Amino acid sequence: MRPTFPPTKFQSFNEVSDPDLIKPRIKKLRSLMKAKKLDAWLAPHSDVHRSESLPKSERRLAHITGFTGSAGSAIIGIKNAALFVDGRYTMQAPLQTDTDIFDILEIPSEKPGNWAKNNLGPKFHIGFDPWLHTISEIRTFNLQLKNHGVLVATENLIEKIWNNRPPPPFENIELLGIERAGVAAEQKILAIKNQLENKNADALVLNMPESICWLLNIRGRDVPNTPVVLAFAIVHKDKKPELFINLKKLSPEQNQHLSATITLRNAEEFSGSLEKLATNKARIWVDPTTCPDAIYNLLSNKGTTIFEAPDPVVATKAIKNPIELAGMKQAHLLDGIALANFLCWFDQNASNGNLTEIEIASRLENFRAMEPSLVDISFDTISGSGPNGAIVHYRVNEQSNRVLNSGELMLVDSGGQYLSGTTDITRTLYTGSASAQQKQHFTLVLKGMIAISTLTFPKGTTGSQIDIMARHALWQVGLNYNHGTGHGVGAFLSVHEGPAGIAPRYNVPLEAGMIISNEPGYYLEGEYGIRIENLVHVINSADFEGFLAFETLTLAPIDTRLLDLSLLDAKEISWLNKYHAKVKKQISPHLEHGQKIWLQQATIAI
Repeated sequence: MRPTFPPTKFQSFNEVSDPDLIKPRIKKLRSLMKAKKLDAWLAPHSDVHRSESLPKSERRLAHITGFTGSAGSAIIGIKNAALFVDGRYTMQAPLQTDTDIFDILEIPSEKPGNWAKNNLGPKFHIGFDPWLHTISEIRTFNLQLKNHGVLVATENLIEKIWNNRPPPPFENIELLGIERAGVAAEQKILAIKNQLENKNADALVLNMPESICWLLNIRGRDVPNTPVVLAFAIVHKDKKPELFINLKKLSPEQNQHLSATITLRNAEEFSGSLEKLATNKARIWVDPTTCPDAIYNLLSNKGTTIFEAPDPVVATKAIKNPIELAGMKQAHLLDGIALANFLCWFDQNASNGNLTEIEIASRLENFRAMEPSLVDISFDTISGSGPNGAIVHYRVNEQSNRVLNSGELMLVDSGGQYLSGTTDITRTLYTGSASAQQKQHFTLVLKGMIAISTLTFPKGTTGSQIDIMARHALWQVGLNYNHGTGHGVGAFLSVHEGPAGIAPRYNVPLEAGMIISNEPGYYLEGEYGIRIENLVHVINSADFEGFLAFETLTLAPIDTRLLDLSLLDAKEISWLNKYHAKVKKQISPHLEHGQKIWLQQATIAI
């Protein structure tokens, strides 16, 4: 049942970037830069709320560069320009932008500040929108510049040249009862107020929708794939929190319900409320890694005391309560049913050599949509056949869509947003034959996934410390992959959630209750990509006091036809057989006869 949401809308496969449009847009931007006496403009993939998946009205980086990835930034100079992306997008970015204008550079090895020093001349001025960059980002950029140039806060120049810019989202809001949230908003708010008291802070400023929605037990549809409402909030130590939102989104009943716990205000009142706080000399808590630089400037210019520390909601919501965990397990059961139906269909048709990437993604979406509690997909499906599978975050469109040939590997990374929870799963699929090399690479990746799945580790261990376990088998033969092994996942929230994960950059200790992805991979450019992903739940070890372990939540078979069994040891084979027995036991009762027979074969012990 969807009490508030409109019918599900899945991803579009229309081409959303056209490199031919970039040159005239850059010309207009440079003309405006000259009028403002700027030598460059800084364009991030960001909105004021730090959303990963952006509403159409906020896709400024995509508008000016053509690049549609979920992370990146650009510096556009008067004569030259650079687009900075991470390792997931080094193949995608050149296909979407005009490479005569933009150099494509990979972060973190390439730093935007260093590029500016080497390419913009002496004593340059770079314009930026302070609402779209965090306090930490601006500090880091200034350190990179080292007096070679200055950053100039100004109005957003991309918006000035953006004709027919889409309007801001206006979608419904849903209130979560305690039967779904697990903890009442009043209790969550009280816990944050206690932290304010402990830190001697008068108020906490929040701009991250995931934090606000979790804290207040609300959800929305303002952002694609992530069920949040775009808003600001101020949590006060000694009075009700303030929520700044488009009040027209609320029904009278919702307004009345929320008003019992929080003070509702129009979004336009946010800056005024901040100024009032600052004028009253309040000590205000902000997270420098997520708070816009504009907020910091507004507060500091009024002489208030600013306390900088991580957003306390992020760490709290990462540890799922029992109701959230039960919902996530239910979501994975529903997703496992959809995946079994999809994988059965795929097996019956893939060897024919006539399936396209779009058809494969659409069929998977349709199988998920058979479940009435599906709200959305949790991200645009990565449906990469053959060489496209080697593009880590490949997004198929009508121009790139290719036919899956028999004998090619197929990589499908997808997820669902169910009313009960959020899923994320990757499977590499067999199409009738596989080479010895493909089997070797697939098995090495699986060994890494099993190494994480079976790991027992002491409390206090971070994701950066265990990342090596997923890569060890690949490293022994000189192979690696250029992305993290795992990220946090929200409970009917963002599919990418902090503060913990499994990668060199994650230095936050893993704690019982966290849900993390486990997704090693290997990518042979121009030929194929391999990734195997399950979600795991951090639990207390049953064997050793003071230790933690992982419980696997994902319920979908891993294709044993792609295995080189000589590379697996007895413990790895035992884990895989136990996992498949669990999948069969939980999913089989919900399938039709034909799909049930298929699942029995797919999960047979090796």
